[in-house]
Amino acid sequence: MSDVIVRMWEVRTEPERVPELVNWVCETALPHVEVDPRHITSEVFSATERVVVISRWRGEPVPLPTPPAELVARPAHSWDFAPVDR
Repeated sequence: MSDVIVRMWEVRTEPERVPELVNWVCETALPHVEVDPRHITSEVFSATERVVVISRWRGEPVPLPTPPAELVARPAHSWDFAPVDR
C-alpha cells in the first residue's frame, strides 16, 4: 500500500461564481495548505457549477479552509484515495 494519499475536494457553486471560487481556491485556500511539508502537489479544475482540487500528500492531508458562504451552493465535500499500482 502506498504512503501517498490523494484527496479530491469538490464544491458546487452558481455558474457565475465559478471564477470567484477558483480565485479563492488559488489565492487563499491552497497557499494555506501548500506550506505543509506533507503536501506534494495540487491541481485545480472547474466545470459549469463545480470547482475540484486534487491534491497529493505524504500521509494525512490537511483540510482546505471552508470557502466563503456566498461562493458555495452547498458545503464542500472531500474524499481520500490511495494510488493503485497496476
